[in-house]
Amino acid sequence: MMLPEQPYAYRQRELVEPDWTRLPGWAHISPSEWADVQWQRAHCVKNVRQLHDVMGDLLIEDYYADLERDQAERATMSMLLPPQMLNTMVPSVTDPVPGAGAAYTTAFYADPVRRYMLPVFSDRRTDWPSHPNATRDSLHEHDMWVAEGLTHRYPTKVLAELLPTCPQYCGHCTRMDLVGNSTPQVTKLKLAGKPVDRYAAMLAYLSTTPTVRDVVVSGGDVANMPWKNLEAFLDRLLEIESIRDVRLATKALMGLPQHWLAPDVVEGVGRVAAKARTRGVSLAIHTHVNSAQSVTPLVASAARAMLSAGVRDVRNQGVLMRGVNDSPEQLLDLCFTLSDDASITPYYFYMCDMIPFSEHWRVSLKHAQELQHAIMGWLPGFATPRIVCDVPFVGKRWVHQVESYDPERGISYWRKNYRTSIEGGDEAALSRDYVYYDPIDTLPASGQEWWRSRADLGALDELAAARAKASRELAVTQAG
Repeated sequence: MMLPEQPYAYRQRELVEPDWTRLPGWAHISPSEWADVQWQRAHCVKNVRQLHDVMGDLLIEDYYADLERDQAERATMSMLLPPQMLNTMVPSVTDPVPGAGAAYTTAFYADPVRRYMLPVFSDRRTDWPSHPNATRDSLHEHDMWVAEGLTHRYPTKVLAELLPTCPQYCGHCTRMDLVGNSTPQVTKLKLAGKPVDRYAAMLAYLSTTPTVRDVVVSGGDVANMPWKNLEAFLDRLLEIESIRDVRLATKALMGLPQHWLAPDVVEGVGRVAAKARTRGVSLAIHTHVNSAQSVTPLVASAARAMLSAGVRDVRNQGVLMRGVNDSPEQLLDLCFTLSDDASITPYYFYMCDMIPFSEHWRVSLKHAQELQHAIMGWLPGFATPRIVCDVPFVGKRWVHQVESYDPERGISYWRKNYRTSIEGGDEAALSRDYVYYDPIDTLPASGQEWWRSRADLGALDELAAARAKASRELAVTQAG
């Protein structure tokens, strides 16, 4: 019987660790060095000179100049790349290594991991590098702090930002106002309290707020926290009777799997997982993988080490980005690779948030809806990710939950069914329209002209004004 032709061809693949010795600066590095987390941390690429030391003449000088200009004029995150992550760019696992110079540079520019981890000036849009309504804290997480670093946004869930650093910095980071080093464009906010005092305040709030049952322990990235300190916090968290779910957020499971394979970390996770099981608490790890080529044997080993240590699940929360994973084929390749080869459950894909200089990454709501439709039916239901829009002052909404949508001007309207921590007395919170915006360059010519005319007139969009008014009203309500 001949099978019908399908729009996507599923195929199983063998994971292969890219050969790091193909890169001039690491030609002499042994497998034992590569597997060592301290070697990985010590050899992170933090600036253009260090990248040049690793890549040598594989890249032409124009690329380094392009990167330097972006660092000086556009980047909202400082450069920080573990060798493990840099090694997955132009991995040359099934194809020959491109020739040094123009060929390699062309492949490097096109690489999906490079596009979001090493953005260059020529990647960014020149017409609309930022949306007029982009903000540094686009999700207003700081507005919803109930203790420094503890965001109470959903009725039964909180986000605990334990630290402001990561082992790697993503160009599209939604917490770009707090996480990482300052850049020429962004002077980062600083956590004021001492870590021990901040953690104590978080735990005190949770112990006196029994309606919270779910804690996402994040940052930054928990892989940057000394394990003994993280375990001490988790031990105290697990003593709070109302807590039923704990999720550890770490992109480093992919970017620095050597950390999660270190014996002291594996043993520590085992202790915490055993305590969680005894208490009937679900302990999970949430990671952040955006491209199938990022999933290597080391990543799969780290995920399975965590499952063997006793975590209930390892789940992936990716970000939907143009040029990275914005086609059905790219999303399905990634989801099957995660599920088949690394025992990681595809969970969410977030539409890229409205932070400054992110327009070249963002996709329209219409495109996101089309992608959700395209991937349905291919994966098991439990491993079919939901594509969500994280709407300011609302939270995650499945892309088909939009209340109304003007695709010509790229304006979507959303509602919610709960109040955040700053809306206790706001009677209109559940009937108010909340606004999200498509990237302007994806709109039809008439829509782009509408936005251009407003910018030319120097007029503040009435929707932005309404949003600002709502923010002020919420602040007044909170103060009251």
